[in-house]
Order: sequence, then structure tokens, then C-alpha cells
Amino acid sequence: MNTTPAAFRLLWPRISKNSASAVVCYRRPYASSATAVHNGNQQKPDWNRAVSEAEKIVGYPTSFLSLRWLLSDEIANVALHLRKLVGSNHPLLKTAKGLLYNGRNNMQAWGLIVLLISKAAGHLNVDEMEEDKAAGVLHSQRALAEVTEMIRTSHLVHNGLVNIYPGLYPEPVILNDMAFGNKIALLSGDYLLSNSCAELASLRNQDLVELISSALRDLSEAEFVGRRDSQNNPLPSPFEPLNRHFNSKLPLNPLEPSDSLGNMPLTPALQDWTKRNVLSAGSLLGKSCQGTLALAGHGVELQKQGFLFGKHLSLAWQAYLDLEPFMSGSPYSLGISFNLTSAPVMFHLEHDPSLFEEIDKGVNSVQDVDYAKIHSIVMKGPGIDYTKQLQKEHSRKAMEVLEVFEESDARTALSNIIVAMGGE
Repeated sequence: MNTTPAAFRLLWPRISKNSASAVVCYRRPYASSATAVHNGNQQKPDWNRAVSEAEKIVGYPTSFLSLRWLLSDEIANVALHLRKLVGSNHPLLKTAKGLLYNGRNNMQAWGLIVLLISKAAGHLNVDEMEEDKAAGVLHSQRALAEVTEMIRTSHLVHNGLVNIYPGLYPEPVILNDMAFGNKIALLSGDYLLSNSCAELASLRNQDLVELISSALRDLSEAEFVGRRDSQNNPLPSPFEPLNRHFNSKLPLNPLEPSDSLGNMPLTPALQDWTKRNVLSAGSLLGKSCQGTLALAGHGVELQKQGFLFGKHLSLAWQAYLDLEPFMSGSPYSLGISFNLTSAPVMFHLEHDPSLFEEIDKGVNSVQDVDYAKIHSIVMKGPGIDYTKQLQKEHSRKAMEVLEVFEESDARTALSNIIVAMGGE
């Protein structure tokens, strides 16, 4: 079954043909921060099967969650305008292309995670009219899954904005293309975000609104962590001393530190990487899992477990994506750009700070960095092994949280997704 939204299907042949060589991604949001390869041969075959089986449990492919928004007249008009950018270098094209792929990087899976947690936990003292009996979840929980996907999608689209400053594009044609692409990215991202806020408000749950609003705040804060080049691409910063004192009024502080992660001691590099990725991803998924349990009438303690599951799952997911450029046979050794704040690079910098000399060349633009050189250096250091351990530890913690739920098809599906990620 083709689940590609029709509004984007108009674009797909042209985007596929042109973007591989023409598009330069100036900003790397979470979903593509590792610039993960979408080639099916690069992924474990168990992943698609695990997701497919999980979708059957919640009732239908979760890519349909957002169809009623993506097929609206407004987005259809955006798609028609977006065709004018084909052949240009605007990163919005790469964002659109990435959203159409099915794989670990696609945020469609986030809605699936929220629905699976909802079904695994069940619901208490809820009006029968609220229940989607076929799927075993509440209509409000399905709406929250949609909201989660749309917030994430709008964040990716907004990250497609290019920072245009005097002298960047001396040719008027290119300047006009980039300015036009910025308008499309801004308006379409705002449209998705405003719809998600309206959908959230329609649930009439003040606590849930406050919870998801705090996740939005964290997404914004993530864009101001550490050094950035002129296009806001992240660059590693000299590591700050460990901070174990967090004064937060929130019941659950997503950045609350621990002394260690399994066998991994808390180090400045681990603290930096965790902060970046909790703010940019873990907070939203964790709070969405927490919120869906609140909608089902569960107590604070189980809500906390839902938050921890989403947080650890997202960090395990990110660690896996960070490893992809450094897998054997990876084309990134040829000089393709990757995320300079990925876990292997951060851990290597802690081991060998001299690598900062090469990374500092990217202060104006990350494209000025010799990626082949950095790739070669990191491949020989301890960063990859540390990242593999990091991924396994977060996967293990996510698995431990699942034990609080009764055995069910939904719990098994979540376990299978973690295993397919390479977590076990």
C-alpha cells in the first residue's frame, strides 16, 4: 500500500531525481542529524517487519495519522509551490524527501510508539465513548500521537530555513530561490504547528497542554546549545564541568543527571551529548508517552515510567543513528558530511582534544571541515565502542521500563522495535 501523502506525491519524482546531488542541508535536525542512509541495504531487515507488525496491533499504518492534515488544501498548495524549488539548493527539499522515507529516521514511528505505550498500559475509569475498541486505545490518545508527529514534523520543516546574510548569494536567481524556500518552510511549519496546538487544546486537558508546551520549549532551547556555524549547524564546544545540581520546579526534569549509565560513568562528553539530544528529541517523546498515560487515568508513578521509556528509547535511537556513518563499508569515509556533535565524535574529543583543531575550521561553515580526515581519526579511536555501549545501555533501560507493563502484544512489539534497532 502506498502511504505517501498525495500532496507530496506530486513532488516525489522530481525531488528524487534532483535532490541527491543538488541539495545541501544547512541544518541537521534530529531525524537527519547523523545524515543516516535510507538505503534498505544499510538497515537491518527486522526493522520494517517490527514496525509493520506493530502497526497491525494499533489498527493501521501510523503514516495515516497525519494524512488529514497533509492532504488539506493548504498543504496541497504548498506542495505545488515547492515544485518551483526543485533543482535549487534549498534544504527544504531534502527535508521533504526525508519525510517520505519509511525507516528509523521517519517521525511516523513516534506516533506508533505513543500508541503502543497507550495499548500496553490500558486505561482506567474512562468513558466507553472515548475508546477506540478496535485498536484498544482512546480517541484522545490517538489525537496525542498525531500531535506528537506534527510537532516533530513542523520542527524539521522549520529547520529547513536558511540564514540569508549579505553576500551569501551574490546571484539574484539563487537569492530569490532561497528567499522563496524560506517563506514556504516558515509558513508550512507554522501551519503544522498551529494545527497541532489546536488539536491539543481540543482535548481540554490543561495538564497535558502544559506538559507538551514544555516539550516545545525544550525543542527551542536545543537550537541554542553549544557553538553553531552561520547556518546554525551544531559544532562541539569545549566541555563544561559536570553539573549535578539542577534546580527545577518541574515534577520530571528531563535533564536530571545520574552518576552513571550502567557501566558508563557520567563524563562531560556524555553530559553534553545527552543534554543536546534530550532537549531536541527525548523530551518530546518522553512527555508524549507520559501524557498518553495521564489521558488513560494512570497515576503519577506509571506516568513517570512512560516518560523514562520515551526518553531512553529516543536516546538509544539517536545513538544508533550516530553510529551509522562509522559502520563498515560506510560511504562517509569518502568525505560526506555527518553530524559533528554525534556521540562517536564527542567521545573521541574527550579522549583526544586535538581533534578540535580540525573541527574549529567549521566555525563559519561546517562545509569547511575535512570530514574524511575526521572520519578516519574517529574510526581509530575509542568513540565508536563507547557509542555502541551507550546505545545498548539506553536500550537496556528502555527494556527495563517495559517490565512494569503487563505482558501483551503491544509490549512485545515495543521490545521487537528495540531489538531491531540493535539494542539487544
